[in-house]
Amino acid sequence: MKAAEAIGRALYAAGVRQVFGVVGSGNFHVTNAMIAAGARFVAARHEGGAATMADAYARTSGEVAVVSVHQGPGLTNAMTGIAEAAKSRTPLVVLAAEVTEPRSNFYVDQEALAHAVGAVSVRVTSAQEAVVQACAAVGLAVRERRTVLLNLPLPVQASDVPDGAPAQAAPPPDRAAVEPDADGVTALAELLGRSRRPVFVAGRGSRGPSPCPQSPACPATPGTHSRRTGRKPTYNQYEGFRPARREHAPDAAGPALRADDGTLRTRPSSRAALEALAERHGALLATSAVARGLFHGNPWSLDISGGFASPLACELIRGADLIVGWGCALNMWTMRHGSLIGAEATVVQVDDEPSALGVHRQVDLGVTGDVRLTARRVLDAAGERRQGYRSPETGAALAARGRLRDVPYEDTSTRERIDPRTLSIALDDILPAERVLGVDSGNFMGYPSAYLSVPDEKGFCFTQAFQSIGLGLATTIGAALAQPDRLPVAALGDGGALMGAVELDTVRRLGLPMVVVVYDDEAYGAEVHHFGPDGHPLDTVRFPPTDIAAVGRGYGFEAVTVRTRADLKAVADWVAGPRSAPLLIDAKVVADHGSWWLEEAFRGH
Repeated sequence: MKAAEAIGRALYAAGVRQVFGVVGSGNFHVTNAMIAAGARFVAARHEGGAATMADAYARTSGEVAVVSVHQGPGLTNAMTGIAEAAKSRTPLVVLAAEVTEPRSNFYVDQEALAHAVGAVSVRVTSAQEAVVQACAAVGLAVRERRTVLLNLPLPVQASDVPDGAPAQAAPPPDRAAVEPDADGVTALAELLGRSRRPVFVAGRGSRGPSPCPQSPACPATPGTHSRRTGRKPTYNQYEGFRPARREHAPDAAGPALRADDGTLRTRPSSRAALEALAERHGALLATSAVARGLFHGNPWSLDISGGFASPLACELIRGADLIVGWGCALNMWTMRHGSLIGAEATVVQVDDEPSALGVHRQVDLGVTGDVRLTARRVLDAAGERRQGYRSPETGAALAARGRLRDVPYEDTSTRERIDPRTLSIALDDILPAERVLGVDSGNFMGYPSAYLSVPDEKGFCFTQAFQSIGLGLATTIGAALAQPDRLPVAALGDGGALMGAVELDTVRRLGLPMVVVVYDDEAYGAEVHHFGPDGHPLDTVRFPPTDIAAVGRGYGFEAVTVRTRADLKAVADWVAGPRSAPLLIDAKVVADHGSWWLEEAFRGH
C-alpha cells in the first residue's frame, strides 16, 4: 500500500468524516483514499472557498473537518480561509501535498505560511510513520483546538508502507473539560451573591463541547455528531442530500444523538448551566457575535453585546455592577471599546485557558475552567434565588424593545432602493425561523446580524476573526452541510458576493435550498463611508451597477431584484413553493450613509 492511501484511511479511522477541497495531482490519491474509506467529499471551485467551508462545517457541527489542497498554489489559494480558521481556533486539518525541491515551480515554504497565520504545521516524514503522524495531526487539532497544516511530501506519498509499520488508527480522546479551581469558584459565587445587577456575556467557549469524533467514550455512529440525528443524509458532491431527522433528548442537557442501534446520547449544553446560574442570581444574558443565538427564546436575553446590540441592551449592560464573560474575550467588539463597562462594574472572565484571561482588558477576577463545569460548581455554592437584574420593569422593557427591530426608525427607502433595515425585517418575517445564517464582512453586515433571528448558536456562523470579505457564501455552504434540516441563508455585500461568486456553482451542484441575500450598494461601502466625509476621491471603491440577479441565473439560481418591499413577494412565493432551485436576492439598498456600527469598527484599524 502506498503511503497516500494509508494516510487517507488513517484520517477516516481517526474520526474525519467530511472533506472539502480542490483536487490536483498532489492530493489526488490521498483524497480518493478518504472517499473510499467512507468520508464525504465536497469539491469546491476555489481552495479559498474549500477552506472556509471546512471551517464553517467544523464550527457548526462540532466535528473535525479536512480541507484537501494541491501543493504550492493550492495552499496559497486557501490561505485566507486558513487564517480565519486559525484565528478562530477552529479544529481543522489542512491536508496539503508538498514539494521538497526548491527548484520546482510548486515550491513554497509551506511551514512558514502556516506559522504566519497562526496555524500549526506538521509533516509526514516517512511511509513508516505515516499513519501515526496523520493521526497525531487530528489529535492536535482536537486537543489544542488548532488549525493544523499536515504537509504530505510527494516522495513520501508515493512510497510503499513497509511491512510491520504502524497501521492501527483510532479517534483521539476528546479534549478534557477543565475543572475550575475551588478558590475561583468561591470568589465568583461571592461576587454573584453581592451583585444587584449581574450580566452574563457568553462567547465562543460557551457554544458547546469540543469536537467529538467517534471514540470509545462516545460510540454514536460516525456522521451523527451534530444536530443531524437518525438517518444520515443521502448525499454526494453531485446529487446533493436528503435532510436527516432531528430528535431531542427529554431533558435540557443538550441536543440528542441517536446511534444506529437506537441509543440516545446527549452532549453537554453550556446554555442549560448558564441559564440555571443566571436564574438563581437574576442575571441578564448576552452573547458575543460568534455565540449569537445561544439564549434564543429566553425572556431575559439581550441577544448580542457590542456593536450589533440594541440600545436597550447597551443601556442594561452599562448599568451592570457585575459582568461575567463566559468563554468570552470581552474584546473591543463585544464591549464597544470598553464603553459598555460601567465605572463601578466588577469584571470577571471564565476561560479554560489561563493565557486567555485578561488579554483584552483588565479583569477583577479570572477563573480558569470549563464554562459548563464552572457554572455548575458556582450554582452548587449559591444561596437562595435572588431577583437581581430581573425586575418586572426590566422584563417589560425587554419584551417591548429588546430587539433592534422593535426600535422605531425613519425608513429611507425610495422607489429605486430599499432601506437595509426594512429589507432585513421583512426577510426575517418571510423566511422560515429554522435557519442557519452565514454573514460576510462589510458595511452591510450589521443588518443581517442584528435583524435576522436564529434558532440557536448553531444557526449563526460568523467567520469574522480575520475581517476578510468574500468568505460569506462558502461559510454558509459549510454550515448548511452541517445543518441539513435548516434553511441556509447567506447574507453578503455586493463586493463579497462577486468575490466569492464562483461557489454559486457549488450551491447549485449540491442542490442546497439556499437563499443568498446580496445587500447591493455598488461599492465597498465601509471605505466609502469612512473616507468620503473627509472629501477623499472614491472612484477606487465605487463600481457601476451590476445585475447580480443575472449572475445568479447564470449559475442555475432563481433570482429576484429587490428595490421596494413589494418586490419581496417573489421571495415569499419561493418560500411557499418547492424550492427546487436556490434563490438569489439582489437587493439594491440605500447607500446614503454608513451603518451604525461602522465608526466603532474603524477605531480598531
